[in-house]
Amino acid sequence: MKEYDVIAIGSGSSMNILEPLIQQNPNLRAAVIDKDEPGGICLTRGCIPSKIILYPAEMVRTIEKAHQFGIDATIKKISFQKVMKRMRTLIDNDIGMIRRGLSESKNIDYYPHIAEFVAPYTLEVDGSEITAKMILLCIGSSIKIPPVKGLDKVPYHTSDTALRMTKLPRSLVIVGGGYIAAEFGHFFSSMGSKVTILGRNPQFLPDEEPEVSALMKDELAKHMTIMTNCAVTEVSGTATGKKIVSEDRQSGKKRVITADELMIAVGRESTSEILHPEKAGIKTDKDGWIKVNRHLETSQRNIWAFGDATGTFLFKHVANYESLIVYDNAVLGKKVEVDYNAIPHAVFCYPEIGSVGLREKEAVKKYGEDNIMIGFQKYEDTAKGEAMASEGYFVKVVLERNTRKILGGHIAGPYASILIQEVINAMNTASGDRTTITDSMHIHPALSEVVERAFFSLMSPHEYHHMNEAH
Repeated sequence: MKEYDVIAIGSGSSMNILEPLIQQNPNLRAAVIDKDEPGGICLTRGCIPSKIILYPAEMVRTIEKAHQFGIDATIKKISFQKVMKRMRTLIDNDIGMIRRGLSESKNIDYYPHIAEFVAPYTLEVDGSEITAKMILLCIGSSIKIPPVKGLDKVPYHTSDTALRMTKLPRSLVIVGGGYIAAEFGHFFSSMGSKVTILGRNPQFLPDEEPEVSALMKDELAKHMTIMTNCAVTEVSGTATGKKIVSEDRQSGKKRVITADELMIAVGRESTSEILHPEKAGIKTDKDGWIKVNRHLETSQRNIWAFGDATGTFLFKHVANYESLIVYDNAVLGKKVEVDYNAIPHAVFCYPEIGSVGLREKEAVKKYGEDNIMIGFQKYEDTAKGEAMASEGYFVKVVLERNTRKILGGHIAGPYASILIQEVINAMNTASGDRTTITDSMHIHPALSEVVERAFFSLMSPHEYHHMNEAH
């Protein structure tokens, strides 16, 4: 049996811990195990490759709006092959660099294989047993496949395989109504595919504020068909493609759609069963996500889990943050607890969504309706927003009434993923209130003014909804 100082399962955010460890201890012996391409899900088949292809999609939609500004611009041709080749070249180069780094490191034994626990602190990998007193579980997650009749007999795409496409489908049905469905729907429709999104939830993008979701549905529906509250009941292959049968969950009415390609995007699930964590004394919940305490330690001492492995927040930036917490606790011996007060995310469609913290409904439930205030500002009511012809886009913030503490922020519009950062930073100050934003000078006329003005335009939830109904 080979002994190591530390074993890392997964080669994504776990490297944030291993790299400084090796710098501090040149004699450290580490094992890195990853059954997939090295670099983690974000690099190999997640946020980075998807954002590389989404930027051309954004350019397409921007050019289409050029006529509003007196610019006669037309798109003569979109080369789907070039868009995809550029993405794959960039990503494959990065994967290759990481693979060489892992393979050539004098401190790391790299195992590109499946591993499983055979006992506490002991794993079997590539026919050998290895052990360490510290183990890092940054194992990611896997694509969730719904139990739809006929799906096992019909070829379909996922967010993994879609990134390997070389031919643009003429038509595409995406099953799912969340972030992945929205982003891929935006991409393929901008490239020229006829896209239909079938979402099971009554609300498109169900994890967003209802008014954010409504705006995004209206905007994206200009370029594709979006159906909500429908359950896909059966799929089958035909001579011309795929047949998808769905049922309206309220009326029971059935719809039949045919398309060249089918994509499944209903979410992600735990992949921990591959490891057999029970053999190591590591507890999981009913869905297989690894249980951890507030220090991110599992039920087995000095075995740590973070990132998608715990199922808490499936975002790369959360995994990076959590890796710093694990480093403090596992390496430095501190007792630092995770703080999920201001977890942000973005959806890279056209327009973008940027969001952090509580939604209004959650804030009302936690603090009571009389104890919160809503701030609201439209892009178009600022000078820069007017210059951009940004109609309908907005910033919404949720605050505690007495302290003016920021509870959440939600932006739907151009550059939302950038604008939301000001709210995130303010939430992470000592007070967490609005003064960091309201006491700071904002450049005029810059788009950041829309965030500033939202924090000056406070009203009760009742006043806010009355205002929206009036408009």
